[in-house]
This record gives sequence, C-alpha cells and structure tokens, in this order.
Amino acid sequence: MGKFEEVFQQSIGNPEAFWGEAAKEITWFKEFEKVLDDSNPPFYRWFQGGKMNTCYNAVDRHVANGRADQTAIIYDSPVTKTIKKISYKQLLDQVSTFAGGLADLGVGKGDTVVIYMPMVPEAAIAMLACARLGAVHSVVFGGFAPHELAIRIDHAQPKILITASGAIEGAKTLEYKPLVDSAIEQSTHIVDKVVLFQRDFVSASMIDGRDYDWNELMANSKPVDCVELDATDPLYILYTSGTTGMPKGVLRDNGGHAVALNWTMKNLYNINPGEVWWSASDVGWVVGHSYIVYAPLIQGATTVFYEGKPIGTPDAGAFWRVISEHKVKCLFTAPTAFRAIKKEDPKGELFAKYDTSCFDCLYLAGERTDPDTLHWAEDLIGVPVIDHWWQTETGWAIVGNCRGIEELPVKEGSPTKPMPGWDVKIVDDEGEELSAGTEGNIVVKLPLPPGTLVTLWRNEERFVKSYMTKFPGYYETSDGGYMDEDGYVYVMGRMDDVINVAGHRLSTGAMEEIISNHPDVAECAVFGANDSLKGQLPVGFFVVKAGVTRSGEEIKDELVKMVRESIGPIACFRDACQVPRLPKTRSGKILRGTMRAIANNKEYKMPSTIDDPAILDEITETLTKMGYVKK
Repeated sequence: MGKFEEVFQQSIGNPEAFWGEAAKEITWFKEFEKVLDDSNPPFYRWFQGGKMNTCYNAVDRHVANGRADQTAIIYDSPVTKTIKKISYKQLLDQVSTFAGGLADLGVGKGDTVVIYMPMVPEAAIAMLACARLGAVHSVVFGGFAPHELAIRIDHAQPKILITASGAIEGAKTLEYKPLVDSAIEQSTHIVDKVVLFQRDFVSASMIDGRDYDWNELMANSKPVDCVELDATDPLYILYTSGTTGMPKGVLRDNGGHAVALNWTMKNLYNINPGEVWWSASDVGWVVGHSYIVYAPLIQGATTVFYEGKPIGTPDAGAFWRVISEHKVKCLFTAPTAFRAIKKEDPKGELFAKYDTSCFDCLYLAGERTDPDTLHWAEDLIGVPVIDHWWQTETGWAIVGNCRGIEELPVKEGSPTKPMPGWDVKIVDDEGEELSAGTEGNIVVKLPLPPGTLVTLWRNEERFVKSYMTKFPGYYETSDGGYMDEDGYVYVMGRMDDVINVAGHRLSTGAMEEIISNHPDVAECAVFGANDSLKGQLPVGFFVVKAGVTRSGEEIKDELVKMVRESIGPIACFRDACQVPRLPKTRSGKILRGTMRAIANNKEYKMPSTIDDPAILDEITETLTKMGYVKK
C-alpha cells in the first residue's frame, strides 16, 4: 500500500481520528469536545464545542509566532500598474482597525455583510474583518448586474454593504457605485450603511448619512481583538447558481473550514509556510475564498492577489511575468486561462522571456482539462500539470493528486483519485454502485469531510432536496462520470450534459475531448439539440487557434471524422460550426446549458455570471443559420 492509499484509508476508516489530528494544526481558544456530531443527519457538525476564530488563525497567530515581517499578500495589478506587498503585521493592523470601524457602525457577531469588491487587498481585509467580529460575509462578484446584487441583498439581509468605486475590465473602466445604488434601490431589504473604497482612477459620489469613506473610517477607528466563536458558527455565505432563478446560499462554518483548508495547503498542493502561492481567480468565486484568502493565510504562506487577465494585460506572457517576478512556487487557475494563453501564443514564445525556475507545479480546476491543453502546458513549462475537481458547495477538492503526500501518475482526462475524507462512489439512477469503467452519477458517502457546506442559508429544506434526497446517505454532486480499475475518477460533465441519442447515453465531454485534440482547435463545446428521430443529436462549436487560416468547413469535416472514428457512428456527430468565441461565465466556465436552451428553442435566464451577454446574440444567430432556432 502506497503512502497516499494509507492516508486515504485512515481518513475513510476513522474520520474522527484523522480530522482530530489535522485540527491540531490550527489554534483553538478552547479544545473541541467532539470531532464529529452525527446526531442529526444530514446536518453533520465538525469540532462541536471548540472555540476559535478564523481571522486569528489567518493573521494574528502568525504575527505572534514570528512571521510578522513575512509578506502575507502580494498585490499585483497590471491594469493599474501597481505592485504592493503587505506583511502579516501590516495585515493585522489593517484588518483589526477595519473591524473596529465595522463594529463602530454596529456590525457584530451573527450579522451579515455583503462585500462587492474587485481584486484588491481591501477585499481580503473586509472578509477577514468580518471573520474577526463573527459577522457572516457574503462576497458578490464585483460588476454583477444590479438585479442580481439586489437578489443577494434581499436573501442575505446585510447590516452593511462594502464596495469600491470601480474596477478596470479589459480596456474599460467599470463603475461599481451606480450598480450598487441601483441594487439597493431595487431590493426590499433596507441597506442604510455602505462603506466605499475610492480608487484613484474612478471617483464615486457619496450619499450623505448612508455612505462612509473607507480611508476616513480607518483613520477614525481603533483596532479590536478577535471574537471567540464556536467552531460551528457560520463564516460566510457564497451564492451559486441553482436550477431555478434563485441562487443557493452555500453556508460554510468556521472550525471545519479552517482545519480542512489548512490541511490541503501542504497535503494537496505541497505548499509550506513562507512559500509563495498564487491562485489566479477572484474573491467572488469559491476558489478566491478558499485559495486566495483563507487557506494560504491560515497556513502562513504568501498569497498573490492578481488584478488582471491571462492575456491582454498586457499580453499572453502575463502569468509568466508574475511567476518570475514574485518567485511563485505553484499556480492554481482554470483550464480556460491556459486555453486563452495557448490560443494567443501557441508556440510559447513569451514563456521563453522569463525565468520560471522557481515554479514547481500548475494546478487546474473549474472545468474539465482537455488532454490537448494538459499536454501543451506540460511540454511548455516542464513541471507537473495537475487537474483536480471540486465545487462551490465542497469548498475544496473532491478528487485530486496529493503531491504533499505522494504524487500519483497523471492520467489524461482524470483529476486523479478521491481525496482523503471523500468516499466517492459511481451509482446508477437507482443508487446501485456501478463497476469500474461504467458511467453513472458521482456521489459521496455521508458525512462529508470538514470545510464543506453545512446547509443553505435560510433554506434547510432546499439543502436536503438539492443534495441529499435523490441518493439517501450520499451527497449528490449532479456530475456524471466513471472510475477506472485503478480508482481514478473521470468527470464527464453535469448529468444533464449526458445526451440520449436513439436510446444510447453519450457524454458530450467525451466528444469535446476528441475535438480538442485537433491541432487547429483552441477550445470547443458540445451540447445536445432535440431531434424528432433520434431524441437528441450532438452539436459542436469550436474556436480555432491564432494564425489558423483554413476554412471552418474543412476543419468541421475532420472533426466529424475524428468523433466517428473514436466513438463510432452511434454518436451521430455531424453538425459543428466554427465560432469566434464561446459564451462563458466570468470564472471561465463555458455556458453549455444556455447554448443547449437556445438550440432547443427554450426560454432561458441570462446567467448572472456571464462574461459578455452580447455573445448570446451571436450564438443565437449561428444556431438560426444552422437551422436549430426557429424564427
């Protein structure tokens, strides 16, 4: 039995002993009485009776333990041409003072606070200040439309809203304040206090009696200590899209979250205290919560806050510049980012300009890593490229490659094996476990490990219905896939991405994998369109790499041939079209469900997370020309 297998078996066989040991790595004000309270399934609670504070673990304890002068946050903003380093001592001063300012405005334990900020250190300071007071923060992605922000305000019912005057998105300046004012006007919940961080490049007007200037608040406030909290007290709400219009408010607790995230930094990512870690995401997403702010700081690492894009700020060498300049050991980003870099700089000429000898590993997550992108990245940067799979609800990886325990061989198309603590099964629609290699529903045996969602904010009934009802005793991931004979998991996409062609269940993810192997294709999407004869037929869109001049029709014919040869004529893959771009969320996920709805002439809700709404008009026009959309 290998080292990883040994650790995994311990975690499944005796989770209380396993997580009880992991809990020794964080600081407790009072030791917990019980590692796992399983008296009220599926509402499991970790570290019952323990007293602690997440902010103390992320900031104060490092200052007390000799890391005061170590850099906690590197802020790198190519869009504002700013680089700033903040030590743990400086972070403590700012967080404790801002917490004092929030307390002066009436924020206390159990209150909710909405944070609507760009990728600036002040976003982390606001989050940590809430955690310091025991207030529950809900970060909403900066730039979300007023209507979407209003929905979240009404659901979270914040005592206060924290925002900035704006951000730079590509070549445009996006003003936040008009969006915030409009959202507050639209919401039924009254927000009577707004803290505004003014940025140099865009000034926002203040509303007397309601709005407070960030810098003035800091200047007039005194630092406060951390509030002693129960491990089971809520830390934050993070809204994620539901199948209905109302987003689901994933609720995370304090104790389990701190223990699990701290454990992952060394064991999953092989990062030690003091090393530089970079998660190229945004604080508005779960990755930003877990791996820009909380995990690296709880562990005592240095975290990079990057306010920019993988391309265009200024070019496709941006990531290599950050890694070289700040001596980044590991980077965590979405496959989309690397597909964008590959499209702009397919030969990796910009990579050669930088010294990346400090770089140890690239981690990808957020969507399936296609083999072409995986191998392109491996060949270019010469370090391990590790895919892993998780969800907003889980807070950290369900399936991964624990390089801090034992690095397992990479298999293309698989994020490797279930993580310690995750008892993953593949089951059919009746809940019967399937044999190796057979595709089905990916589920996780309860209880879930620490750090995962404990419920949905103000909706326990929806929590049970959404995740715990279809397969009793299991968490339903709503993703489909299979496990091979070595225990490697293959995630083939949402279960509704499985299409039924003449009675045959076929994975659009498998077709995408084949298409992405074409040398001219940068990225692709396959989704099911209704067909009167076959039930459903696959439709493919593809974007070509920079410099490709061949006709889309010629490439399409080759793709049809490739799918036919790999899957067989049973796939009925005959319709594909070249498009200039694919619709995506701001975190880089391709909106396959929305394209499917358009192709099937169904009403769809404009996704609140969409990067550019105009692209849906382009997609509709393309599908109309292809004969799917009926005028």
